[in-house]
Amino acid sequence: MDNRSHVRPATAADVDAVEAVTDAAYRPYVARIGVRPAPMDADHAAAIAAGRVFLTGDPVVGVLVLVAEPGHLVLESIAVHPDAHRQGVGRRLLAFAELHARALGLPEIRLYTNARMWENQEIYPRYGYEVTERRQDGAYDRIHYRKRIPGATPDER
Repeated sequence: MDNRSHVRPATAADVDAVEAVTDAAYRPYVARIGVRPAPMDADHAAAIAAGRVFLTGDPVVGVLVLVAEPGHLVLESIAVHPDAHRQGVGRRLLAFAELHARALGLPEIRLYTNARMWENQEIYPRYGYEVTERRQDGAYDRIHYRKRIPGATPDER
């Protein structure tokens, strides 16, 4: 496995790279949705310190933010640098999220995307995610998804 395909936990030294990739990935949506996507304003340093951020590439081209909740894993953000589109980075990060959920004994991954990020509405179903609801959260019109993880056994948290 080369260093471009490896997914690893982010460290404090990665904050700038996380912010750069997240900004590059989400910036094109600002005009379309009329607000900055939430991941652009996240506290990346705190998320890294909490062990929630995973990276791929050297230099970093993909960022994944995962939050373990009782009974499920939240895929809070997935960002692929535009220069790395169509190279399997997103697929690799989604596969890692499944492995992470399974390792934690969590039988489901949940995520949401802005309704105006229509590309995501084509991508997530291809990877087994199903729509659970559409909800307005403040300025954000969000479509919520879930994916059940075969073989994961819920832990007793």
